Amino acid sequence: MTDHDEALLSVVYSSHARDPFDEGRLRELLTQSRAANEHRGVTGMLLYRGGRFVQILEGPEQAVRDLLETIEADDRHTGIRVLIDEFVEHRNFADWTMGYEQITEPHEQAPDGFRDTFDDLERGDASVTLRAARELSLWFRVRARHRS
Repeated sequence: MTDHDEALLSVVYSSHARDPFDEGRLRELLTQSRAANEHRGVTGMLLYRGGRFVQILEGPEQAVRDLLETIEADDRHTGIRVLIDEFVEHRNFADWTMGYEQITEPHEQAPDGFRDTFDDLERGDASVTLRAARELSLWFRVRARHRS
């Protein structure tokens, strides 16, 4: 099924790792995710920091919904919360079956207005959550372009 056969859905969710992920577990998760996503026609990105995941999934609606069900049943996650569930005109992560960025803990206090946690994704205010998720998406894409 191509993107033209079914509407493109973009879902952003956050979750907590039941147990901390070290580099080995993260590599294993990414290898599995990338293979499964490629098979399903799903693209996106994954952020991990301090036991928290934020993930964007995009692709054909049914493929994304099926994948989200699989993730919700995965015992490596807890507290899964869908932050954004919307149809989009085009993919933001078309080149990545699963782009990844591990965000390190800051060593200094962040400047005013600078996001250094995922806390604003959990505030319960839909407009703040949407803005924060879109800013994370933009941040990831800009960083990826600079590394290329």
